[in-house]
Amino acid sequence: MTTTDWFIDIALLLIVLRQMREERLTTRTILLPLGMITWAAGNYLTNIPTAGNDVLLAVIFAATGVVFGLAGGLLTRVRHAGGHVLIKASRGAAALWIISMGFRLGFAVWSTHASGAAHLTSFSAAHNITSGQAWAVALLLMAVGEVVVRLGTIIIRGQLLKTRVDRNANKPAHRPGAYV
Repeated sequence: MTTTDWFIDIALLLIVLRQMREERLTTRTILLPLGMITWAAGNYLTNIPTAGNDVLLAVIFAATGVVFGLAGGLLTRVRHAGGHVLIKASRGAAALWIISMGFRLGFAVWSTHASGAAHLTSFSAAHNITSGQAWAVALLLMAVGEVVVRLGTIIIRGQLLKTRVDRNANKPAHRPGAYV
């Protein structure tokens, strides 16, 4: 792993930890993690292996990221106050993010050591995974799936909440005993 890899991983962790403090859902809140994951995808998805079970590995890891992202998005608190949508990562949402980021980071570190590389090579050969690039693609697609689905879930929940609040604000006040 390069210094840049470490920086991106740590920055992605800090984004969610920062969201444990309630903040407004803004364009910056959305674009910062999307920009980071886009940068990583642009740098690491240059060669996508398709031989053997490489695609299946990528699909399984991406699907896992989607599940983590959906769960994290649903566990994030979304409320409306002062005309704004506010979000706050719950402990559960932060824990899911830390677990998934920790898994990817730990896997990357483990796979660069002799013992990890030997186990990974043996597993890959036994399961028809053709290269180390297949693992890099799978791990990155897991992160992409998690980030995109988590943000998408939060955005959708925020928009639904804002629509409901706006609709209720436009309803006439109910006056007991009044004829309509």
